[in-house]
Amino acid sequence: MSLLKVNDLKTWFHTRSGVVRAVNGVSFSLEKGETLGIVGESGSGKSVACYSLMGLVPKPPGRIESGTAHFDGQDLLSLSENQLNQIRGKRISMIFQDPMTSLNPYLRVEDQLIEPLLVHGMTDKATARKKALNMLEQVGIQGAANRIRMYPHEFSGGMRQRVMIAMALITEPDLLIADEPTTALDVTVQAQILELIKEMQQRMHMGVLFISHDLGVVAGFCDRVNVMYAGRIVESGSTHSIYYKPSHPYNEALQQSIPALQPKGKELFTIEGQPPDLTRPLNGCSFAERCVHAQDECRRGEISLKRLNEGHYTSCRRVQEGDLKIGV
Repeated sequence: MSLLKVNDLKTWFHTRSGVVRAVNGVSFSLEKGETLGIVGESGSGKSVACYSLMGLVPKPPGRIESGTAHFDGQDLLSLSENQLNQIRGKRISMIFQDPMTSLNPYLRVEDQLIEPLLVHGMTDKATARKKALNMLEQVGIQGAANRIRMYPHEFSGGMRQRVMIAMALITEPDLLIADEPTTALDVTVQAQILELIKEMQQRMHMGVLFISHDLGVVAGFCDRVNVMYAGRIVESGSTHSIYYKPSHPYNEALQQSIPALQPKGKELFTIEGQPPDLTRPLNGCSFAERCVHAQDECRRGEISLKRLNEGHYTSCRRVQEGDLKIGV
């Protein structure tokens, strides 16, 4: 049985401008010990999908319209707030994008680290303090015994991110959701953070949902990848197949946009146009207006993910029908 199985998740925001269909029928699964990457442009629905699982979507204006998210036999979307509180921070932990706004500036790092252990009644305060110190050492913070009593502003960006990881892993969760965990970090620190998460994952055998817009990072870190656009998954498959055998024009365009892969001296490739207005119902392929391969038929009817081969799915109708081969 999968550690996490999400089916037809829809999370919409009811605003004065209309209903924003931020996540519109997303389905995926995650196994124990596996890392699943979710990639796409800003606004594609990556973070909202994962916030929905944690019950962190602001209500109002947000509302989960439909779907299920079974975690170890329990549907997270149907649990009460009290039931979710028994899971969040204990069996499911999250690393947020910006540690400076996620850490409480008024509390010492030690107090924030031990809080999950005490809230869930996992140990006494003295043991919790020892575990917090040990966790800081494990995440590579030098002089942890002295720094554990410091405040967040006394740490560098990379060190604050390490503190966030320590806080997320101190309860040894079954599932870790990492939302852009390497944003704003330099390349050296980024590599150290990713290596740290991977080491912890292997030791704890936990599943990892890794949200990122950095395709290079995802390529070297994840086992499988879901490509999201306009609130939907448009392609899904193993990391190898997503990168070496792309089967959706949006995935192809994303990879063409990676600066390191573009010829020197040439103008950088960009995807022309803008994502669709999610307050309006989409007819046909959501990427059609920006797609160089689009035909009239792409703008009509319902388009859904279909299997191409073992574990590889695409929502591109032309690829499904064998009329188009991407990257050839």
